[in-house]
Amino acid sequence: MSQVQILPTIRELPDVLISQIAAGEVVERPASVVRELVDNALDAGARQITLRLLGGGIRLISVEDDGCGIPADQLPIALKRHATSKIVSLEDLESVATMGFRGEALAAMNSVSDMSLLSRIEGASSAFLLEGQTGEIRPAARAVGTTVEVKELFFSTPARRHFLKSENTELAHCIEAVRRHALARPEVGFAIWHEGKIVEQWRSQPGEAGWNQRLADVLGEDFVASSVNIDFRSGPVHVRGRAGTPDAARARADQQFAYVNGRFVRDKVITHGARSAYEDVLHGQRQPVYVLYLQMDPARVDVNVHPTKIEVRFRDSREVHQAMRHAIESALAVPRAQLLSSTQLSADRTADSGSANQLQVTPSAPSQQVQGGWSQRGMPFDTQRRAEDSAQALADLKALWGGPPKVAEQTASFTSTPQLSSITSDTSPQEAQEWPLGRAIAQLQGVFILAENKQGLVVVDMHAAHERIVYERLKLQLDTTQISSQPLLIPSAFAATPQEIATAESCAEVLAQLGLEISSLSAKTLAVRAVPTSLAQGDAVELARSVLAELAQHDAATVVQRAQNEILATMACHGAVRANRKLTLDEMNALLRQMEATERSDQCNHGRPTWRQVSMRELDALFLRGR
Repeated sequence: MSQVQILPTIRELPDVLISQIAAGEVVERPASVVRELVDNALDAGARQITLRLLGGGIRLISVEDDGCGIPADQLPIALKRHATSKIVSLEDLESVATMGFRGEALAAMNSVSDMSLLSRIEGASSAFLLEGQTGEIRPAARAVGTTVEVKELFFSTPARRHFLKSENTELAHCIEAVRRHALARPEVGFAIWHEGKIVEQWRSQPGEAGWNQRLADVLGEDFVASSVNIDFRSGPVHVRGRAGTPDAARARADQQFAYVNGRFVRDKVITHGARSAYEDVLHGQRQPVYVLYLQMDPARVDVNVHPTKIEVRFRDSREVHQAMRHAIESALAVPRAQLLSSTQLSADRTADSGSANQLQVTPSAPSQQVQGGWSQRGMPFDTQRRAEDSAQALADLKALWGGPPKVAEQTASFTSTPQLSSITSDTSPQEAQEWPLGRAIAQLQGVFILAENKQGLVVVDMHAAHERIVYERLKLQLDTTQISSQPLLIPSAFAATPQEIATAESCAEVLAQLGLEISSLSAKTLAVRAVPTSLAQGDAVELARSVLAELAQHDAATVVQRAQNEILATMACHGAVRANRKLTLDEMNALLRQMEATERSDQCNHGRPTWRQVSMRELDALFLRGR
């Protein structure tokens, strides 16, 4: 006898359960509550925000601000789902300019905690307190602004509470949430209290000077000292901030902060763009450090991607990727030796660092603005350098990798260009000290050049330094010519995915600019018919797959550039001056001057440093002078 199947009944969920389900997306841990409440305080125009925590935020989260406040009659509405003052229409949603806008956070918090709102507006006789669980409103004492208290988080959903970590771990996440806001709002003061003790405090620092000071307060003086300034515009995208030098790279990506219109985000386009800018200077798997702020039309970015609002979607991800890469590349291209010559090193800061390997650069590094056209690598063309004959520039370095020069030829070998014409053994020590990398005084074990400058001693790895010089010259030659394409005698066919086929068809023009010709042979097969001339001996299929994958996500130009640079790096390594090659003082000085004029000369092609500064204070300490 067959059983009658009972169909489940479709019914509407209770409002409380709906809110608790939604809370699972918005409120993951105490730090989520902190982030949302600080967002609201900033939208209210607060200039001082105080966070008070108990039990790492599990027992209590209290956020106090001095913003505009909430009228008493609107307090109950504030706790309703999808109630907000930030947007009123679809047009507002498509160009969000505030930190909050979804109207979900307060309702979600109220459904999983014991919550209260205390607020007062300008001109009101008193503040009013709203109890979230009962809806009761009563007068209370408070200055203009708002205090939100969230007690016993997840008390109504015990299973969620079991997933929380220890109090110390949750506290660390709460502090990190405030740090991210503090980096973007130097004009706002922040204070964090835990168990009645202050654990972090960042005072209001308005203005440009305040921005640099806030970076130093939050990330430390070392970050500011070992980073360069960025102020870059590319079309509708404005990128500013600071990018760490390769020496400042870390094992983990824990100091990478990116903001879009003041909102901290985690975005693959931004991360990939920043990382690609460091490809040519970063050693191994080290992670760069940076704090970058992207400003663009809010209509060009969708922030309504996830309830946490930490993910975004760009209308044109390629323009954002290129802007990020070019901004950082331009800043890193300036040799630190040039920064040394244009800024005054702080002797006290050098002493405080306690490391002979840390180069100290003042926070006010030169801004990198867009100037004229861009090369294939995305670097700005320098008018004077572009006018210089590249073949002649390489000839200037010939003596450094050729045989030992004759004594009569030493001076002539290094006077073929204006920038080297003044390098002679007769240069006075006073004049030589004006050079950023100083005057060569000796060669050590056929490996290092020792030079004297204003700050003290400069130690140069001559092979690594010359390798970078030759490498950059070769890249410059390639950049000043269009990427030529070489047809393959026999096209290389390969089985392609639907995405690869779609990308090849839609981006044929971009592929042609990169020297690639990829066409369809069938519905599931692509053929590589032409490749860049410089990569003709490589694997055409592997190159095509890499370019199509990057083009589908980011900027494929980096793939071709990377492949070309690998060849040029090999050529430069074989062409650079070898260890145990004895150099004259004129040759050593010529190398130092070339380093000062060469982009990225602070690192070799493999990302290792090419020179180090040892200050007089550090030398004095080695020999206990002054004690």
